Amino acid sequence: MSLLFGLAALAACQAAAPDAAAAVVPEHAASERADTCGGAEVAWRRAATQNDRVRLRNWRTSWLDAVAKAKSDGGAEAIARDDALYDPDRALDHPIPPAGDYRCRIVKLGAKRAVNKDFVELPASACTVGRNGDETWFTINEGKQRPIGRFFAGPPGRGVFLGTLELGDERLPLEYGLDARRDMIAYLDRVGDARWRLIVPQPHFDSIAELVEIVPAR
Repeated sequence: MSLLFGLAALAACQAAAPDAAAAVVPEHAASERADTCGGAEVAWRRAATQNDRVRLRNWRTSWLDAVAKAKSDGGAEAIARDDALYDPDRALDHPIPPAGDYRCRIVKLGAKRAVNKDFVELPASACTVGRNGDETWFTINEGKQRPIGRFFAGPPGRGVFLGTLELGDERLPLEYGLDARRDMIAYLDRVGDARWRLIVPQPHFDSIAELVEIVPAR
């Protein structure tokens, strides 16, 4: 069962249209909205592809491997300086951030190819969390690689992100499930008073794992 993240859905969310939820989630997935609203973990599992469920299931192995490589190739000091952000078990309550404007910083950990570095911090960019009815959507607005999708209730104390990746100057998000190389899945954790992160296991580009830090815009 696919979850749709088309341009019409994003525009509807940004406009806060009262019926935008129907544009984001197909009509046949109405029960998934109810599950998410009720805090059940069922919704994201029904929406995610089999490939993404496997990637998330093996997240810890990917994360530990990626962090170890990052430490050995220039990232040791930065990782040691920010234990809360890189601790895989840090997951405070209220994992889904409130609607608002944020700054997001992507860190690539563990290179998939020899030509790439094992630790790469990208500049922070503008990102947005929005609410539309029972749905919470998320998008990074700037940069060459821009995740766009939805936050779901996950296991106790965690959220789950499902979405797709916009590249370059694209402005028409792909539908989730149409292109496995663009599909994204991640755990969402709150790691501080007003600080969240996405742990992205086995992204299809560049790295073994990615970290997305999310903090309020100042």
